[in-house]
Amino acid sequence: MSEPRLRRVAVTGLGAVSSVGIGVKAFTEAIREGRSGVSPIASFDSTGFRHTQAGEVHDFRPQDHLERLPAEKWGRSAQFAASAARLAVRDADWDPEALSAARAGSAMGTTNGEAVAFQELTEQWLAQGIGEIDGALAAQASADRIAAAVNTELRLHGEAQTFGTACSASNYAIGYGFDLIRSGAADVMIAGGADAVNRATHAGFHRLGAIAPDLCRPFDEDRGGIMTAEGGAALVLESWDSAVSRGARIYAEVLGYGITCDAKHPTQPDRDGIAECIRLAHQDAGVKPEEVDYVCAHGTGTAANDSTEIAAVRAVFGDRIPPISSIKSMLGHTMGAASGFGALACCMALWEGFLPPTATVRSVDPALGPDLDCVPGRARPAHPRIVENHGFAFGGNNAIVMLGRPE
Repeated sequence: MSEPRLRRVAVTGLGAVSSVGIGVKAFTEAIREGRSGVSPIASFDSTGFRHTQAGEVHDFRPQDHLERLPAEKWGRSAQFAASAARLAVRDADWDPEALSAARAGSAMGTTNGEAVAFQELTEQWLAQGIGEIDGALAAQASADRIAAAVNTELRLHGEAQTFGTACSASNYAIGYGFDLIRSGAADVMIAGGADAVNRATHAGFHRLGAIAPDLCRPFDEDRGGIMTAEGGAALVLESWDSAVSRGARIYAEVLGYGITCDAKHPTQPDRDGIAECIRLAHQDAGVKPEEVDYVCAHGTGTAANDSTEIAAVRAVFGDRIPPISSIKSMLGHTMGAASGFGALACCMALWEGFLPPTATVRSVDPALGPDLDCVPGRARPAHPRIVENHGFAFGGNNAIVMLGRPE
């Protein structure tokens, strides 16, 4: 018996709710210019913290973007996810009724779920006792509502999967949606991720000594750590035949992905585990290392991540390392949405012809090795054909997505 034919998967819509802009146009303009979305924390009282900046979305009004979802009944992460999804579907020019009738679902990643709701519930419990907590707020707290919000907003009847694999979760979600479509189990999937800035996450990274004092500076010899951030990212994935039949704009083709869980250490990334993930992604996509034109790095700006990630890239690519940059230099670390924003940047790089920058790097750390091109400052004109999007998480959860220029 012959193997079933695997379907090609197109990216036809992009939605962004980020600290540098809402909507793919504003997001892309900011990335190309190297603009920062970092500002003093406003979402909680940061008194007592030594470092008090984050990548918050200050101008977000969910009612400006949502058509069906009652925002007041959903947590901030769900609002980000549903808004990004609605923006992505509009960008893809999908008729709402046709999309609702299609075999369509969602896959969304997160690190903290609805941590803002949990924070408020905890404060109520401590102040008033558990019997006095707000039941309506408790109903918002479940992390699975992040994908459920997307299906509710868009009236989708397929799967609504929320992936909790932390900072690589959006790539897990994209890979999952890709599998459903190429296997024929679904025709359209909205994939991405969402997370919200909150006191607990900021405090946790602060306690680890991993928060940067001013800006996140990936690959810089004076880098000082991450910058906590928030937002929602969504991509419309659909079968190639569906995209062509609709006359849709195709930003990129999803070529394949790789996932590994090395589980070597709770927080320390592992070079061999990451290198294996890169090789698996190349294998799944049918790509050779020399064919990769750009790498969108996980690039958190911590000494552990940057050195390990570059060592893993060198282990796979050898002497010829493609340009590699980190958009966290502008957005900060959006946790579960991080690799979703990376995928958006990759798609726009393929579509418009540029390399996203590492905006804040001043002097590349010589310990990372020679000839490291991290695209400093602003975007660079280029015509990449194949790009690689990294996402790594605590516990050794690694996920890499390969994207190609549509042909």
